[in-house]
Amino acid sequence: MEALAERLSQLDSQVEGAIRVVMFYDTLMRRRVDLPALARASAGLAECVAGIRLRGTGRAIRVSPEGTETSAPAAPASTSAPITLDEEEIGTVWLERPGPPSPLDEVVLDRLAIAAAAVIEKYGPARTTMADPALVELVISSESDEAARARALRLLGFAADLPVHVVAVRSQLPLEQVGRLVCPNRPVKAAPLADVGVLLATTTDATGFPVGVRAGIGAAESPDRSWREARIALRFTTPRQPIVHFDGLGALALLAHVPPDAVRNNADVAAIARMAVNAEDLDTLDAYCATGSQRQAADLLHLHHSSVARRLEQIGKTLGIDLAEPTGLTRARLALTAWRLLDDC
Repeated sequence: MEALAERLSQLDSQVEGAIRVVMFYDTLMRRRVDLPALARASAGLAECVAGIRLRGTGRAIRVSPEGTETSAPAAPASTSAPITLDEEEIGTVWLERPGPPSPLDEVVLDRLAIAAAAVIEKYGPARTTMADPALVELVISSESDEAARARALRLLGFAADLPVHVVAVRSQLPLEQVGRLVCPNRPVKAAPLADVGVLLATTTDATGFPVGVRAGIGAAESPDRSWREARIALRFTTPRQPIVHFDGLGALALLAHVPPDAVRNNADVAAIARMAVNAEDLDTLDAYCATGSQRQAADLLHLHHSSVARRLEQIGKTLGIDLAEPTGLTRARLALTAWRLLDDC
């Protein structure tokens, strides 16, 4: 390998040099090298510091031409290139050459990026977030047999002995960005399916969801059941509660199975629908149902509690429900939740 690098440094023809660079990396890949070995070989070939950084883990490898990892302060990259996998940028490779770049530096980095992507894909779960929607659909479909589901999970990089939970997402942000935020240190895969985004992960950090994202998180260990749960939980999200865990719904989840016509024909739900044309009243009732307290609702609405009390008294008359009574508050909560679920029917 060192002899090949020495010969490359003496080439006069850029075309012949580029061909030999390709052959150099083909030889490396046949030897099943890892990322540090790739960096060492590249630094020796280029005769300057070479680096590899993975976005998902933050891991960075910088190697000197002598083949040792260097802790010296990084010099500005003279040339760099992205590492891409499944059409997603997952990292960067670069050279730190003093002075102007060599004519073959771009070729070296192009092949180094391709080799790095191949190593990442083959020897550890890929840190790419976006996945083939067809594989994701195989995982979450109730019609998939267990063998097909297991194979799809394996191809997506999930270990066979770990449960995979499903998150249903509605977001204006890119799915890969959401996935990296809610599962920063574990494998996570994302794909758009119809009108909703899907995240597959072994664990999720619900506090990591960005503002404006709504998500339902399934609880079951079986991915197909977890997907059904995630879709149900997503229907229960609101601006005040944008992230909902299915296992936190309890008996409320039963509302998702009530036929829409039965919901519309319910007197309390019909009353909520009429009242909802007044956004102020709807917001007040929502705050009260969320907190169960006039004072806490007033804090949410940034109003005096006496103003909220007057509003709730009038809303109660409109609905025909005594909101001051525990039974009345329960009726209002159920009716408001059932009315909202109609939007997703």
